[in-house]
Amino acid sequence: MEFDIQKLKKRPSYPFETIAVALAFSPRMESILIEAKKISDACNSKLVLVHVGAKTKEKEKTLGDILFRNNIEEKKIKTIWAEGDVVDTLLKLCKLNIVDLLILGALEKENILKYYLGSIARSISRKAKCSVLLLTKSSGEKIKQKLIINAGADHPKTIHTINTAFYFAKHIGVKEVTLVHEVHAPALAMAMAESSSAPEVTRIKKEYTEEETNKLHSMISKCDTGTLKINEKIIKGKPGYAIRQYAETKKADLLVINSPDTHLTFLDRIFTHDIEFVLADLPCNLLIVHSRV
Repeated sequence: MEFDIQKLKKRPSYPFETIAVALAFSPRMESILIEAKKISDACNSKLVLVHVGAKTKEKEKTLGDILFRNNIEEKKIKTIWAEGDVVDTLLKLCKLNIVDLLILGALEKENILKYYLGSIARSISRKAKCSVLLLTKSSGEKIKQKLIINAGADHPKTIHTINTAFYFAKHIGVKEVTLVHEVHAPALAMAMAESSSAPEVTRIKKEYTEEETNKLHSMISKCDTGTLKINEKIIKGKPGYAIRQYAETKKADLLVINSPDTHLTFLDRIFTHDIEFVLADLPCNLLIVHSRV
């Protein structure tokens, strides 16, 4: 199959017309597949199952048994078996099939035994040209409870990320979302350092917070919130680290963030990028929105 770049170029980040799920034949495969099916049904999407690895009779039987147990009709899904480098092959197949959302299992925290699977999820998150949903938990019901969107980046992608998150929330039954605006603390500290009196520091803090709150209001006003209940929160701290801590503290079920601008390099692992703080220790399920802008 030849890849047609025109079908992908400038393609909006939603609706999710085609959803792919990566199958690893791990103990969590069934729960991830069930969750992917629920999401594809909710979004009225085509569902593509992808396994990168040898196609064996045992694997075919395992997959067939899972589909049968869960009343998933094989004729209504597309299954792709492929071999090669896991990351490169998955990403290539996503392009060929014009996938809008790739779902895969992830691990909340890597250790030596889990490094392999965790590394694949991290690599795909950095390189994918479609949105990526990393599932750390099996129960889809929990996603419906607490959804947090990182709206802190002054970046053209952010508005698309928020709108995509709203679209996703409405389709999976979320009633309430929290938009979090991260304030880079050093900028505030420098402003206050130039003032010596307590009243002046208080005034600067208040003005700074109001300015950032207005930015958040302005961004939300450009989005279609529908019937969603919107909560707003301003947090201070290092981008990426602060939102991860906030999501963890609030026991979020899903965190939504922008995709990285470019492929991260070895230097990005040394001088930590904001997305690295989240990927290194996932606080919950994570949706990385690739807006293709």
